[in-house]
Amino acid sequence: MIDASKEKKNKLIDGICKTFFLAMAILSSSFIVILVLFIFMKGISPFLPGYEFGQVNIIDFLFGTTYRQDQGIYGVGFIVINTLISAFASLLLSFPISVLCALFIVKIAPKKLSVLMKSVVELLASVPSIVYGVFASGLIVIFVKWLASIFGITTAGGSSLLAVIILLAIMIFPTITSMSITAIQAVDKDLENASLALGATRTQTNFKVVLTSAKSGIFAGAILGIGRAFGEATAVSMVAGNKLFGPTFDLFDITRTLTSTMLAGLKETSGLDYDIRFSVGIVLLFVIFFSNWLLNSLKNRIGKNS
Repeated sequence: MIDASKEKKNKLIDGICKTFFLAMAILSSSFIVILVLFIFMKGISPFLPGYEFGQVNIIDFLFGTTYRQDQGIYGVGFIVINTLISAFASLLLSFPISVLCALFIVKIAPKKLSVLMKSVVELLASVPSIVYGVFASGLIVIFVKWLASIFGITTAGGSSLLAVIILLAIMIFPTITSMSITAIQAVDKDLENASLALGATRTQTNFKVVLTSAKSGIFAGAILGIGRAFGEATAVSMVAGNKLFGPTFDLFDITRTLTSTMLAGLKETSGLDYDIRFSVGIVLLFVIFFSNWLLNSLKNRIGKNS
């Protein structure tokens, strides 16, 4: 009787816990659904007939090369290109540095130095975006301006595509490094020992065995990193310059991203200028979803090959 009573009590507790976790999952999912629906409802309205502030042509919006709210011209085609350039360029800059840093922390650095550097990486990941923006506007733009002067190029006070790329590279560095550290630590020690036993040097083992075995997890870090690069707004707005036309391919020219466009002018609470930013948000969602799908497909393929 005692065992049956205890079993009944355990089943009741399991049922309550299951119901609670299900309710939490539904609640969190509903927030996502509500958020997406709200953005889509507000973002689609400027393209529908009968819109009270004047209908916008969706083709001109998606493929336009000029964004001037003072003239009622809203084209985000060039902004999408600028966003892709800045995000992927920052990934190319930050990714090798992050992976090599993670390899040094896990496999090369002395234990005390390794713990210290890992703590520094974790602290960098917790720094607010606005702090990075202040740092960029106070130092990175000065560096870019100095670099441009060497080549005899005039910049808008240092605000430029290059400044955005450097800023984003710094911001995504801790994310990629942390994920790479976890992936490298998960590599089986027997693989390293087997490589060393076959005559490979420690450096050869680190690059050809450790990084190869950890590449799926490292690539997952790259996906998270570029996700942050796509979504960053405040810091980017402080150094981008918000160019009115494009796309921008000159590293020393000002640029404009989807997030900086959404952030600019949000002091309005109604009207076309306000609603069109939700339309830009829809475009950003599709850009992120497509990029994540592409990178995840590549990651899964790499994972299978490993």
